[in-house]
Amino acid sequence: MSHLEFFDSHCHVDPMRYGGDVEDVILRARAAGVSRMTVVGTRAADSEAAIRLSEREEGVFCAAGIHPNDVDDVDEEEWDRVQKLIGSGKVVAVGETGLDWFRAVASRESQTLFFERHIALSQSLGLPLIIHTRDSIRDVLDILAKAVKKGPTTGVLHAFSGTTDEAAEAIELGFFIGFAGMVTFRSAESLRQVAKTVPLDRLLIETDSPFLSPEPLRGKRNEPSHVVHTAHCLANIRGESLQVLAAATTANACRLFQVDCS
Repeated sequence: MSHLEFFDSHCHVDPMRYGGDVEDVILRARAAGVSRMTVVGTRAADSEAAIRLSEREEGVFCAAGIHPNDVDDVDEEEWDRVQKLIGSGKVVAVGETGLDWFRAVASRESQTLFFERHIALSQSLGLPLIIHTRDSIRDVLDILAKAVKKGPTTGVLHAFSGTTDEAAEAIELGFFIGFAGMVTFRSAESLRQVAKTVPLDRLLIETDSPFLSPEPLRGKRNEPSHVVHTAHCLANIRGESLQVLAAATTANACRLFQVDCS
């Protein structure tokens, strides 16, 4: 299996979450065949850390943004820092952004405002969006539909947990669907049914490390090497070989993030 290559399209590998383990985490990922990963920022500080990591580690790419749960804590100075990072030419995507109606720790008004700010930046720079949605997918899709009418817009609905129809709607708008460890959970049969319907050329795999560890590692800290479990699960339920799924999801991520796959 060593010739297989995987792309963890969404992880949060930074010293704030992994302490001094970051280098070991990356080594374990490479040993597992995870040759590429996108490290995603949720505030200015971890977005900056993601850029530093991408500058010194081959195959590590980065995104910068403000997580919707944090927008009420962000002042204009921090938002300016994030905008500068996004405009620096060093990031491959804008986010993590979106709407979270589940936790409701930030006001809906602020979340919507910042989501629209991220979308405008992504459109002006030609960068894809990394979108978080929880109990909010209807509103997210409605906002994206309006954005698409204004100009080219693409991205990924990460850690997807919606329905088959919602996935199809997102794909119709030009977005990719990212599956994380949730799809492996014993209780997630309905999500596995959704995953079977996503066209192979719109499918991404991710860990959302250090969160959402897949079976059989639930309850443990997640890391990019574990994306292989999600890939196995998806290949199995879709009736595709692991080789086909690994190659397709890697090519998809390289296409979305506009990075060299060679």
